Amino acid sequence: MQTAEFVGAGMPIMTRLFLTPVFIVSLFTFIFAQGKPEGEKHLQNIKQLTFGGENAEAYFSSEGKKLIFQSKRDGRGCDQIYTMNADGSEVKLVSNGDGRTTCSYFVKGGKKVLYASTHLGNKNCPPNPDFSKGYVWTVYPSYDIFTANSDGSGMRQMTKTPGYDAEATVSPDGGKIVFTSMRDGDLDLYVMDKNGNNVKRLTTELGYDGGAFFSPDNKQIVYRSFHPKTDAEIARYKDRLANNLIEPTVFEVWVMNADGSNKRQITKLAAASFAPFFTPDGKKIIFSTNYFATDARKRNFDLALVNVDGSGLERVTYHETFDGFPMFSPDGKKLVFASNRNAAKQGDTNVFIADWVE
Repeated sequence: MQTAEFVGAGMPIMTRLFLTPVFIVSLFTFIFAQGKPEGEKHLQNIKQLTFGGENAEAYFSSEGKKLIFQSKRDGRGCDQIYTMNADGSEVKLVSNGDGRTTCSYFVKGGKKVLYASTHLGNKNCPPNPDFSKGYVWTVYPSYDIFTANSDGSGMRQMTKTPGYDAEATVSPDGGKIVFTSMRDGDLDLYVMDKNGNNVKRLTTELGYDGGAFFSPDNKQIVYRSFHPKTDAEIARYKDRLANNLIEPTVFEVWVMNADGSNKRQITKLAAASFAPFFTPDGKKIIFSTNYFATDARKRNFDLALVNVDGSGLERVTYHETFDGFPMFSPDGKKLVFASNRNAAKQGDTNVFIADWVE
């Protein structure tokens, strides 16, 4: 799951304040209350949890008390994995500080975490993609999936096949892990038991399938997908993939049963729609998309809701910058997401939490 590549520039509202942490939190809460974009009726009491740098993909633990997220901070050249309390306190590094990491998640119970890392390939950050031939993501072949204790100790390698293994999330019951892999030559979704056994391929159509999450009842999987259709699209996709690249310009949201059956396309927006997550009742999907963007480069991403049958598209956020990676708390009362709103400097992405209002 990529982060900064989708993130546009934010608008600074504060530069340097010598204030107590409590006062800063109160001030930001006041600013959001006064300046929340019109139309964000589902979000109340928005609170900023991180301040500065690139912070994204924050996901709740099963009891809703903690968040795990990836962040480029503390002078590091690429993302590492951190945890924090759901109020933003007690930020702790849990990855080992080497390589590039992504796609972290709590295992049920909160005592274990899951994430992908390139550190076995090289302890240094891998090179950033070359944008000279267009906007691309790198699917680093040195990515593998690891588990660890919630404090970062006891790291264990889960995947050992050649090529990209990442984008792993855990079913709510804790029994299964869904992830994206290139082990069979294409970017497909796979599922495995929580201990790494019984790996099963779920998608087979040519193209990218990834960013998957289970439904609250563990019976369905929602994911983002791009399947090239024309000869030119197929040739372009295969050429990019041969160089460990993909172009994330058009993703649609799909849903399938947890065993890979009954695949169906939910959105048909011809836009970059990604980071889908089920609502707590399993009847809708919240996701990020640039479908509503009016700027020429389509850099503005907003959150949207859609019914699982593809009907009832509803815009959720209206900020002029990036909003993405939404996840509901287990009780459905909170929504956590990443955004460029209130950025202290251009390029900052931060984690926010809000009360969810139906």
